Amino acid sequence: MKLLIQGNNITVTDAIHSYVEEKLDKAVKHFQGITTKVDVHLSVARNARIANKHKAEVTVYANGTVIRAQEGSENLYASIDLVADKIARQLRKYKERLVDQSQNHVKTSAIVEEKPVEKDLIGDRTAELPSESVRMKYFAIPSISIEEAWEQLQLVDHDFYMFRNKDTDEINVIYIRNHGGYGVIQPRKNGDE
Repeated sequence: MKLLIQGNNITVTDAIHSYVEEKLDKAVKHFQGITTKVDVHLSVARNARIANKHKAEVTVYANGTVIRAQEGSENLYASIDLVADKIARQLRKYKERLVDQSQNHVKTSAIVEEKPVEKDLIGDRTAELPSESVRMKYFAIPSISIEEAWEQLQLVDHDFYMFRNKDTDEINVIYIRNHGGYGVIQPRKNGDE
């Protein structure tokens, strides 16, 4: 397992690095077979009005799935403890779901047809960086059901999750509603009211 630790407004000392490594080794030890990389981002807010100044974010890459958790508190070590516990719970839930699905699983090679990759992916375009105020993220959008998207939403620890709806082949967004439950945003067909 590859572990990457970064700090924002904080120097990642040897003691902090060792503590993070120890906690995440415990959290991930039962999932070593499916975990390829773990990114840890530690930050300290410099704003006096922010209550939980010390934040720990962990992103685990497991079998092509991204599992993410973040926690904040008044103490960096407490934040690390909280996020390690949370990521362990999410990994356990993910592995249980994998075991359930493996009993009635179709091999991916039977579904996906092999296509050669183009040699010139850029074409006549020129590469350019986005403006400073915009953060761009690029990711594969899987073709899954709404139920599977709900499960993924619970793994990434965000308020929303974007996916390609398996039934309609359109891009949808599933989100957590403020008053409980979840909602799905689907594109409207041209001409529909």
